[in-house]
Amino acid sequence: MSRKYVYPTTGLKRYRFPTHVNELVVDRSEASCSEVFVVVLAPGEAPPLHKHDDTEQVYYVLEGRGVLSVGQKRETHPVAAGQVVVVPPGTWHSIRAEGGAVRYLAVDCFVSKDGRLEATWDEHVRAVCRQQGWDYSAVVGS
Repeated sequence: MSRKYVYPTTGLKRYRFPTHVNELVVDRSEASCSEVFVVVLAPGEAPPLHKHDDTEQVYYVLEGRGVLSVGQKRETHPVAAGQVVVVPPGTWHSIRAEGGAVRYLAVDCFVSKDGRLEATWDEHVRAVCRQQGWDYSAVVGS
Protein backbone atom coordinates (compact mmCIF):
# COMPACT_ATOMS: atom_id res chain seq x y z
CA MET A 1 0.00 0.00 0.00
CA SER A 2 1.40 3.38 -0.94
CA ARG A 3 1.58 6.23 1.55
CA LYS A 4 -1.23 8.78 1.36
CA TYR A 5 -0.25 12.43 1.81
CA VAL A 6 -3.41 14.41 1.03
CA TYR A 7 -6.82 13.76 2.61
CA PRO A 8 -10.20 15.27 1.66
CA THR A 9 -12.39 16.91 4.29
CA THR A 10 -15.66 16.13 2.49
CA GLY A 11 -17.57 12.86 2.30
CA LEU A 12 -16.12 11.78 5.64
CA LYS A 13 -17.20 8.81 7.77
CA ARG A 14 -19.51 10.28 10.40
CA TYR A 15 -19.86 9.18 14.00
CA ARG A 16 -22.96 10.62 15.75
CA PHE A 17 -22.43 10.26 19.48
CA PRO A 18 -25.29 11.27 21.82
CA THR A 19 -23.31 14.42 22.70
CA HIS A 20 -21.54 15.44 19.46
CA VAL A 21 -20.43 14.42 15.95
CA ASN A 22 -16.95 13.34 14.84
CA GLU A 23 -16.09 13.15 11.15
CA LEU A 24 -12.96 11.07 10.55
CA VAL A 25 -10.35 12.63 8.25
CA VAL A 26 -7.18 10.58 8.98
CA ASP A 27 -7.37 7.30 10.88
CA ARG A 28 -4.67 6.66 13.45
CA SER A 29 -3.77 3.50 11.52
CA GLU A 30 -2.82 5.67 8.50
CA ALA A 31 -0.24 7.82 10.30
CA SER A 32 2.77 7.16 12.49
CA CYS A 33 1.80 9.36 15.45
CA SER A 34 -1.47 11.21 14.78
CA GLU A 35 -5.10 11.13 13.67
CA VAL A 36 -7.38 13.93 12.45
CA PHE A 37 -11.12 14.51 12.65
CA VAL A 38 -13.66 17.31 12.58
CA VAL A 39 -15.85 17.76 15.66
CA VAL A 40 -19.31 19.28 15.23
CA LEU A 41 -21.24 20.48 18.28
CA ALA A 42 -24.86 21.62 17.97
CA PRO A 43 -25.83 24.55 20.21
CA GLY A 44 -25.45 23.50 23.85
CA GLU A 45 -23.76 20.19 23.02
CA ALA A 46 -20.55 19.03 24.68
CA PRO A 47 -18.76 15.70 24.89
CA PRO A 48 -18.57 14.36 28.44
CA LEU A 49 -15.60 15.49 30.51
CA HIS A 50 -12.90 12.97 29.54
CA LYS A 51 -9.15 12.47 29.15
CA HIS A 52 -6.75 10.67 26.82
CA ASP A 53 -3.70 9.12 28.44
CA ASP A 54 -2.13 8.24 25.08
CA THR A 55 -2.45 11.52 23.18
CA GLU A 56 -2.13 15.27 23.23
CA GLN A 57 -4.98 16.97 21.37
CA VAL A 58 -4.72 20.13 19.29
CA TYR A 59 -7.92 21.84 18.11
CA TYR A 60 -8.28 24.59 15.52
CA VAL A 61 -11.70 26.19 15.93
CA LEU A 62 -13.22 26.58 12.46
CA GLU A 63 -16.50 28.22 13.41
CA GLY A 64 -18.58 29.23 16.39
CA ARG A 65 -17.74 29.92 19.99
CA GLY A 66 -17.79 27.81 23.09
CA VAL A 67 -16.32 27.15 26.50
CA LEU A 68 -13.41 24.79 27.14
CA SER A 69 -13.51 23.05 30.53
CA VAL A 70 -10.24 21.56 31.79
CA GLY A 71 -9.34 19.59 34.87
CA GLN A 72 -11.66 17.75 37.22
CA LYS A 73 -12.60 21.12 38.75
CA ARG A 74 -13.65 22.31 35.27
CA GLU A 75 -11.59 25.47 34.93
CA THR A 76 -13.19 27.32 32.00
CA HIS A 77 -11.75 29.21 29.02
CA PRO A 78 -13.72 30.82 26.17
CA VAL A 79 -12.85 29.57 22.66
CA ALA A 80 -13.80 31.03 19.28
CA ALA A 81 -13.22 30.61 15.56
CA GLY A 82 -9.59 31.19 14.63
CA GLN A 83 -8.17 30.01 17.96
CA VAL A 84 -6.05 26.95 18.73
CA VAL A 85 -6.53 24.81 21.85
CA VAL A 86 -3.87 22.41 23.19
CA VAL A 87 -4.90 19.68 25.65
CA PRO A 88 -1.93 17.76 27.14
CA PRO A 89 -2.09 13.99 27.65
CA GLY A 90 -3.98 12.92 30.76
CA THR A 91 -5.90 16.22 31.08
CA TRP A 92 -9.65 16.13 31.70
CA HIS A 93 -11.43 18.31 29.12
CA SER A 94 -14.61 19.13 27.22
CA ILE A 95 -15.87 21.92 24.94
CA ARG A 96 -19.49 23.16 25.05
CA ALA A 97 -21.03 25.06 22.13
CA GLU A 98 -22.36 28.44 23.25
CA GLY A 99 -24.93 30.42 21.28
CA GLY A 100 -24.65 28.40 18.07
CA ALA A 101 -22.92 25.43 16.51
CA VAL A 102 -19.17 24.89 16.89
CA ARG A 103 -16.88 23.09 14.42
CA TYR A 104 -13.23 22.38 15.09
CA LEU A 105 -10.47 20.36 13.49
CA ALA A 106 -8.95 18.00 16.06
CA VAL A 107 -5.47 16.53 15.68
CA ASP A 108 -4.50 13.80 18.11
CA CYS A 109 -0.73 13.54 18.61
CA PHE A 110 0.17 10.23 20.21
CA VAL A 111 2.87 10.27 22.85
CA SER A 112 4.34 7.09 21.36
CA LYS A 113 3.21 4.68 18.66
CA ASP A 114 3.49 1.80 21.11
CA GLY A 115 1.49 3.80 23.67
CA ARG A 116 -1.73 3.91 21.62
CA LEU A 117 -4.54 2.29 23.51
CA GLU A 118 -6.44 1.38 20.33
CA ALA A 119 -4.91 0.76 16.89
CA THR A 120 -7.69 2.33 14.79
CA TRP A 121 -10.26 5.11 15.20
CA ASP A 122 -13.07 2.52 15.10
CA GLU A 123 -11.47 0.58 17.98
CA HIS A 124 -11.28 3.86 19.91
CA VAL A 125 -14.96 4.61 19.20
CA ARG A 126 -15.93 1.13 20.43
CA ALA A 127 -13.98 1.73 23.66
CA VAL A 128 -15.61 5.15 24.19
CA CYS A 129 -19.07 3.67 23.60
CA ARG A 130 -18.41 0.92 26.16
CA GLN A 131 -17.12 3.49 28.66
CA GLN A 132 -20.11 5.83 28.19
CA GLY A 133 -22.77 3.13 27.81
CA TRP A 134 -23.54 4.20 24.21
CA ASP A 135 -24.66 1.90 21.41
CA TYR A 136 -21.79 1.65 18.90
CA SER A 137 -24.09 0.61 16.03
CA ALA A 138 -26.24 3.71 16.59
CA VAL A 139 -23.13 5.95 16.66
CA VAL A 140 -21.74 4.58 13.39
CA GLY A 141 -25.11 4.03 11.72
CA SER A 142 -26.07 7.71 11.68
